[in-house]
Parts: sequence; structure tokens; C-alpha cells
Amino acid sequence: MAVDVRLACARVDRKELPFTNDQAHLVTPGDVITTDTGFMRGHGTYMEDEKLHASVSGTVERVNKLICVKPLKTRYNGEVGDVVVARVIEVGQRRWKVDTNSRLDSVLMLSSVNLPGGELRRRSEEDERMMRDYLQEGDLISAEVQSVFSDGSLSLHTRSLKYGKLGQGILLKVSPSLVKRRKTHFHNLPCGASIILGNNGYVWIAPILNEDTENTGGFIQNLEPVAAVDREAMARLRNCVLALAEHKMMLFDTSVLYAYEESTKYTVKDLLKPEIMDEVVELTRQRLEAEG
Repeated sequence: MAVDVRLACARVDRKELPFTNDQAHLVTPGDVITTDTGFMRGHGTYMEDEKLHASVSGTVERVNKLICVKPLKTRYNGEVGDVVVARVIEVGQRRWKVDTNSRLDSVLMLSSVNLPGGELRRRSEEDERMMRDYLQEGDLISAEVQSVFSDGSLSLHTRSLKYGKLGQGILLKVSPSLVKRRKTHFHNLPCGASIILGNNGYVWIAPILNEDTENTGGFIQNLEPVAAVDREAMARLRNCVLALAEHKMMLFDTSVLYAYEESTKYTVKDLLKPEIMDEVVELTRQRLEAEG
């Protein structure tokens, strides 16, 4: 088996990314954003000597008279309606504690999950005893943020059958700031794989489910071996997502699909080489800019 070994001294520095308008709004802690006192102070800013300063590194965002700084690298701050991929870390009394890549653990209540078959009724003591049969420690789920508590922790729900327990697939962790907010975060791509782009920075890649197991809330699991062609598509998609995240490009269905299409002339393992990652990402960026 051929092994590609590279010495650290032979490493070539990557060329600088082309300048974009977004980079003009980058600030570091202590930078003066504006001296106009007519603006309102938002997150990531503070006032000093009647000047508005940045308290974190990130991009300046303005909404009418409100100015805030969105950090480039931060823990996930959830909002109601966000789609997240999470891991169960504890089974408690009528609730599961889950990790959503935020500062505090999130909560999934027993009353906020679907019963088998989507049955609608009050949860009983029998349901409470069967909690571990559905979700136990280590299981991955897709869910939606139902509410945000005063301390910043999240309450989740999986009442729609498109949410629920996840089966076989690949989990990736990227910065939450790279996931673009869209109307839907569940995508079945033409390459033969499905992807869930969680707002919390967890990305789930899996084979496309058939009609028998799709939209069942995870109660019906398909644990048959995944075909080799599907595994290759998933591995290629994984490397494309990592390449986009490495170059700080926004992740959404179009950018991921374009990167996949530009990567087809290379083998899956070659996509891990820095110079090939650069080329695939640059071609993806050009296609996105051409579309406007």
C-alpha cells in the first residue's frame, strides 16, 4: 500500500485567500468600530471614551442602529427554530441531557419526542421506563430548538418525524459560524448521500434512506452494511466539507454540491492533500461568485 509521507520542512505556505468585501469588516478586541454616538451597543462591543470598541474578534454586523460583532470562532449560541445534531450524554427523569456544542448541556424532554408511529397521547410511567430503549447514552439525534432558557441552555424537541435518532453515518464538527442559515438543513444530494447541516456546527453525512425508514423518527433503524459506492460518496463528501471548513467557506447545500462536483477528478484520499484542497475550494468559490 502506497503511503504519502511529507516532511514539515518541505511544507509550502498556502497562498493568501483573495480579498473579499467581508474581510473589510473584520475587527479584533479593542478596535474602534465607530465614534458616532447614535448607534446602539450590541453583543461583542463595549463603550469607552464615547467610542464603540470591539470586545471579540469577528465581523461587524449592523441592523438599523444596532451594531454587534459576530465572533469568528465561538461556542454555539442557539436560537428558537435552529436545526441541531446532538449526542445524548445522560438519561434522566422524564428527560435526556444532550450535547449540542454549546456552553451548557441541552435538554430533550420526554414530552417533546414522538412516540412510535407518531401516536399522540399523554406520556405514561411505562413510557418513562422505556426511555432507554429509544435513546441511550452515546446516541446521535437530529432535533430542533424549542426554547432558550434564561441561562442560555436549550430545550429541544423531535416532534416532527423527520427528526429523531440517527443511524449509520459520519459525524463532522465544524465552527457553528460557518453553517449558513437556510430554510431547510436536510439535503438529499444527487451524489447518493444525504447531509444534515446542524446550526450547532455538527454535520451528519449518511446514505439516502429508503421510503420504509425515512420519516420514521428513528424508530426503524436500517443496520444493513452500506454499499461500497455509497461509502465512497460519503467519504468524498466528508473530505469536501472539511476542505470548505478549513478555508472558512460557508457551508450550505450549493457550496457542498459544487465542491463535490469539482472533486470528482481526484481520488478520495487525494482530497486530504493541502494543494488539492486549495484547488477544489478555489474552483468552488469561482462557481459561487459566477452565480452571484
